[in-house]
Amino acid sequence: MKLRKILYLGFSGSELEDNYWEELDTLAETRVIGELAENTDADALLVKLGAKVPKAVIDQLPNLKYVGMLGTGYGGIDTAYAASKGITVTNVADYATEGVAEFTFGILIEWCRGVNRALGLAREGVYEDDEHPGMEIKGKRFGIIGLGNIGVRTAELAQAFGCDVSYWSRNRKESAEAKGVKYQELDDLLANSDIITLNLALNPETEGIINAERIAKLKDQAIFINPSPMELVEFDALVERLKKQEIVFMLDHSDEMTKEQLEILRPLNTCRIYPAIAYLTREASRLKKRIYIDNIKNYLDGKPTNKVS
Repeated sequence: MKLRKILYLGFSGSELEDNYWEELDTLAETRVIGELAENTDADALLVKLGAKVPKAVIDQLPNLKYVGMLGTGYGGIDTAYAASKGITVTNVADYATEGVAEFTFGILIEWCRGVNRALGLAREGVYEDDEHPGMEIKGKRFGIIGLGNIGVRTAELAQAFGCDVSYWSRNRKESAEAKGVKYQELDDLLANSDIITLNLALNPETEGIINAERIAKLKDQAIFINPSPMELVEFDALVERLKKQEIVFMLDHSDEMTKEQLEILRPLNTCRIYPAIAYLTREASRLKKRIYIDNIKNYLDGKPTNKVS
């Protein structure tokens, strides 16, 4: 079984190597990298992270059967409406577990020990710096919001550092609790933790989950790391606490934010903005592309994988 026409919306062609394109071309009669208005007869729509596929777009594609997201976040896709039309939507999940978890601790260590600042001093010929003592991670209360694969791996690394690790997730995780990761209600976790990581996918249930009331619960000097979409966090309330330098906030989904938001955050001393690099490892890139293609193959075989609608 083949698809008749795949429309790659928002693609340039550089997203995949030739061998992947060749494999994808065996799954459809026609491959088009182009605009929606010129390809409304497509029966498959493949999009990249951050793409918007609302009801209005779906309605322009009367033959649409399949939507494939080259990424994990699918909040811009109206999955409920797609399901009502019998359209399968898939994403690429769990390809960057190691990369994101390791990045989380990389930026945490950088903040706690001032590694970049110290390197800058050494380059200037300054080899002593006893005026800026660092902070140890060991012994801190480490809270994880969302205990999927990335959350689980983050918990393992936090325990290895000697942290007291707690989590909140929509469903209790008995396997993690058996290893000493404690469950807390979300509000309690926010109030009690010294270090917090937010590891949730963006969807209608999670959008804005870290609202103003919950941001207010964060203890002074808490370190909040968000390698997830910023739509999970109420922006204005976050900015108010950062302006007072009451909390530390670090993020890497800057490519999905508005220029105005970034300009507000950039001068704040206790905010660290990183390019979207947490998921960018050689290993994760290969796995992501493999899953992307396998999702389509499995759909055509009648056994869809990573189905979100």
